[in-house]
Amino acid sequence: MTTTQTDNPAAAAAEPARFPLVLGLDTFGDVTHDEHDRPLSHAQTIRDLVDQGVLADQLGVDFFGIGEHHTSDFPLSAGDVVLSAIAARTSRIHLGSAVTVLSSDDPVRVFQRYSTLNAVSSGRAEVVLGRGSSIESFPLFGYDLADYEELFEEKSQLFAELLNGKPVTWHGNFRPSLHDQDVVPHLESGPFPVWIGVGGSPQSVIRAARYGFNLMLAIIGGSPARFAPFSQLFQQALQRFGRAPLPVGVHGPGHVAGTDEQAREEFWPRYRDVIASVAETRGFAIPTEESFRYEIGPRGALYVGSPETVAQKIAANLPLLGANRFDLKYGMGGLSHDALMTNIELYGTKVIPRVRELLA
Repeated sequence: MTTTQTDNPAAAAAEPARFPLVLGLDTFGDVTHDEHDRPLSHAQTIRDLVDQGVLADQLGVDFFGIGEHHTSDFPLSAGDVVLSAIAARTSRIHLGSAVTVLSSDDPVRVFQRYSTLNAVSSGRAEVVLGRGSSIESFPLFGYDLADYEELFEEKSQLFAELLNGKPVTWHGNFRPSLHDQDVVPHLESGPFPVWIGVGGSPQSVIRAARYGFNLMLAIIGGSPARFAPFSQLFQQALQRFGRAPLPVGVHGPGHVAGTDEQAREEFWPRYRDVIASVAETRGFAIPTEESFRYEIGPRGALYVGSPETVAQKIAANLPLLGANRFDLKYGMGGLSHDALMTNIELYGTKVIPRVRELLA
């Protein structure tokens, strides 16, 4: 399969997807609240998360991902363990990270954990690798932020070597060298899908193409249209590296409820408080009601509304971005487990069928 050259990046990004349409869910394991708006324990949040993944499988959702974090608000520091618990109670849904902070982890251990998940789930594991837009893991595991870019490049290169399934000889600057090292468990049916999560770095787009990883566009604010050139760059880079076209996915935050008004009322105060709490460390602007209305509108990055509203926005953005996959990052700290289960139910029973209909 080859790509068609074009001088118009927007037109190229809007070419029809060459891959099956995939519609999934992502979560950061945001701490949920009870009916009295009291935060649940980390343990109960994690147990509820397993039930959410099981429900997603029952409703026909294609993928369920857990993003790595290390804070009190997002206690999913070992998402692969939770994914294994979900795998034991499901049969078809693909399971993976959303995202794994490879820069502050050991690529060998990441490979071993997800190849184990792949075995437990009978071939349903995936992994999204990222540099770490949330940087709490760097001091936790003793890494220097001054090495931010070099860490991700070196560890991505080693991870690509590990996927070959052969003994690895490798040396770098941030972990001990490997000499004809057999890394287990062996993969049963070839490499599992690997994605590079990109939030705005062209270098990461090129990196994904160089190592033959899929591209996941993490669009959490502003106009999704500005990411269309990244899809074009990705396919052009694959061609330059002599690789076949690879899938492009979109990760976008949102919330589905029975009506647009209900979705806004449930999501807005939680979204405002969560973003305000991390604004200083992440460089985010504190949201206003006006900025929120923009983000949930047709040109913004939030997928908040009724099933029809969310489905229409997904169906509009996937072709625009040259993408064949969309993962809704559901949940926001303070929402209840019941609200999240309703979100998943509406996404699985109404949003997904409608998106497939719109893009047929």
